[in-house]
Amino acid sequence: MSNAQANHIARYPVPELTDLPEDLRVRILAVQDKSGFVPNVFLALARRPDEFRAFFAYHDALMEKDSGLTKAEREMIVVATSGANNCQYCVVAHGAILRIRAKNPRVADQVAINHRKAEITERQRAMLDFALKVATDSAAIGEADYAALHAQGFSDEDAWDIAAISAFFAMSNRIANALNLKPNDEFYLLGRVPKAND
Repeated sequence: MSNAQANHIARYPVPELTDLPEDLRVRILAVQDKSGFVPNVFLALARRPDEFRAFFAYHDALMEKDSGLTKAEREMIVVATSGANNCQYCVVAHGAILRIRAKNPRVADQVAINHRKAEITERQRAMLDFALKVATDSAAIGEADYAALHAQGFSDEDAWDIAAISAFFAMSNRIANALNLKPNDEFYLLGRVPKAND
């Protein structure tokens, strides 16, 4: 991608990879090697290296750790709450990741629009009820919300994870919306058609 193309991904110009600190460049190139492209959020946030590091450190702490939530369930939280927050970038980007992790080409679109009608389990529905309340009305969270999670087998630590993911991506949604961050074209097709070797 040329810098001219890259500069159309958000309101602010993005830096050249060659101008970035080594740790950011290594991280971005590793993502490119793994996925075949650089998600635009990496380029947009790279303008502010300290914020990039802090953002992705917390992202990784929430999304890559072992917990009572599967990686697909964590992505469901991101997609559902990003839909509620009208964040096009996060719905499209994390919708692609959700389709791949859930091995289900329909689930991301369903969860982004209305998780209550999505083809998910009752457990996942309870998880998303809680996540959406955190994202849209966190002041109203009470013991009944935790009881609903416990009834589906979630622990208090799982509830913390659901809340933290919802809150982190509420921040991410607001940054992406303020920056007018555009989703990469590649995200739109990922996970929609099974690979030949799946």
